[in-house]
Amino acid sequence: MGVAGSGKTTVGTALAQRLGWRFVDADDHHPSANVDKMRRGIPLDDDDRGPWLAALNDLLRTQQASGPAGAGAGGVVLACSALTRAYRERLTAGIEDVAVVHLRGSPELLATRLRSRPGHFMPADLLASQLATLEEPLADDALCLDAGRPVAALAQQIASSI
Repeated sequence: MGVAGSGKTTVGTALAQRLGWRFVDADDHHPSANVDKMRRGIPLDDDDRGPWLAALNDLLRTQQASGPAGAGAGGVVLACSALTRAYRERLTAGIEDVAVVHLRGSPELLATRLRSRPGHFMPADLLASQLATLEEPLADDALCLDAGRPVAALAQQIASSI
């Protein structure tokens, strides 16, 4: 989890490869209305995120039902902003063995990354709204890591912690 530009997709992909699990990018599951809204520079609100979080929860439940995470077949790494505690609770409701990892970085690092990924529907202008919405998880609720560290090191630390 984390705001745009924190490296969720990059680190999540590396982690999934390391674990032999499926990788899912929550951005790929936004309804077109959400994508259109973000492209226009309009932040999403709870009403926009509700159906998206429900669909992601369904996806995770289905994935978990397909097999034990330890065996690889049922394991999934989901890259999702999950900005608030309520969003994280909705996302993981009814799912066992969930580990939340929060990738956090300075606003400068995040903005630099966002400016360097042309063509993505999430414009750099929306970073401030995501940072304002973000409710950082408590240390007991998530593994909180510096998004500025090398991807391989982050993936290794996460894999070791779960």
